[in-house]
Amino acid sequence: MVQKEDLDRCASLIAACRKEMGTRIVGQKAMIDGLLSALVAGGHILLEGVPGLAKTLAVKSLAEITGLDFKRIQFTPDLLPADLTGTMIWEQANAKFSVRRGPVFANVILADEINRAPAKVQSALLEAMEEKQVTIGDETHILPDPFFVLATENPIEHEGTYSLPEAELDRFLMKLLIVYPQPLEELEIVKNSPKMSSGSSNMGNPLNPILTMERLKYLRSVADAIHVDEDISKYIVSVVTATRPASTRQARTNTRQPAAESLKTAADGVYRYVTFGASPRASIALYKCCRILAMFEGRNFVSPEDVKTAALPVLRHRIVLSYEAEAEDMDADAVIARILSHVPVP
Repeated sequence: MVQKEDLDRCASLIAACRKEMGTRIVGQKAMIDGLLSALVAGGHILLEGVPGLAKTLAVKSLAEITGLDFKRIQFTPDLLPADLTGTMIWEQANAKFSVRRGPVFANVILADEINRAPAKVQSALLEAMEEKQVTIGDETHILPDPFFVLATENPIEHEGTYSLPEAELDRFLMKLLIVYPQPLEELEIVKNSPKMSSGSSNMGNPLNPILTMERLKYLRSVADAIHVDEDISKYIVSVVTATRPASTRQARTNTRQPAAESLKTAADGVYRYVTFGASPRASIALYKCCRILAMFEGRNFVSPEDVKTAALPVLRHRIVLSYEAEAEDMDADAVIARILSHVPVP
């Protein structure tokens, strides 16, 4: 069981990280907490929002407060896989090939506008994101530890973009939707904008490396010790399996399946919007995020509300909606909300 002093120390660290990033990012608490959660969980993040909402600035600021090695990759239609991973080059002096490593060999990778590159380039990240390694030629190279991919995409521009394959989407721990700031927050942004005489940079002063590797490992050890009741674990699995239409049909024919009657009721109104549901990787991600959320809230146990809160960012990019959902303007968040309302809460 986690001790109170450990929770207090974690809360102090998280508050310091929020404050330090807040010197550059006004508002956007959900985005900042999501990025910090990804660091603790060791997962990747997909940031979606219209241009100008400080997505790139937030990722750069996150890398600064950790002191980790940072690389930015601008995804474009003419990008090649070797531009990410690296390639073999011929050394005339030594009469042999050597490996020239690409920008993916860093701790924090910003994949800016990841949907601008074709599938062949996007797939170059699959091995790196899952196995934390890259194969160049006939050699496999281990990536630095820790390794995070933080990708951004623009939801309103579709010309010259390529949809991310489901296999790659499933490798992202969470998908965060970045919204417009509130009027008072935007007023503060305007007032604190860089002076014309100081140039066009919006980075400001360097940030302090608060979340060092030692402190990050400490946060992870505390998160691992957060208690998850057996009923909560079953609830997490029930929520994820409830996103799968095939699992729903099985539950309707097998009364010993958990929440069978509730799923039977939901199937008539929700599952016509779902083509494919979330994988077991989603259950693992939800399990981790619930623990981290409880730790952020200063609790040593996971509650059902933690599951509901974490379900949206964890599941929204893992559900494949049907044409009927598109026709009726139903998004993934609305479908997940309906599913949560039907799965019994312990």
